[in-house]
Amino acid sequence: MKKEIKSTNAPGAIGPYSQAVVAGNLVFVSGQLPINPANGEMPADIKEQTRQSIANIKAILAEAGATLDNVVKSTVLLADMSLFGPMNEVYAEEFNEIFPARCAFAVKELPKQALVEIEVIAVL
Repeated sequence: MKKEIKSTNAPGAIGPYSQAVVAGNLVFVSGQLPINPANGEMPADIKEQTRQSIANIKAILAEAGATLDNVVKSTVLLADMSLFGPMNEVYAEEFNEIFPARCAFAVKELPKQALVEIEVIAVL
């Protein structure tokens, strides 16, 4: 059985998918672009984009009754691997030890010309 999670404190889905789905004790958060839900805009800087993507994840996790401390796996998509260092600085500030398992890779292009997109899996 699965349950959809929606938060008005994160941008709505821009396609046929859910912000997150809970299945059993797992929360699967869809990739979050760095869109500010209040104004629909994205910051220009990779560090601020990373902060916004993580803020969106926090809002969705809160709706599911979780926090970043519940995250066990993350996937980071980057527009270019040269952005890895600055993204990683912000990521390290936001997540606490024990850090989630993670993969990060560059893709040809992200929706809306974003520099970063982050998805997570959390345990309740």
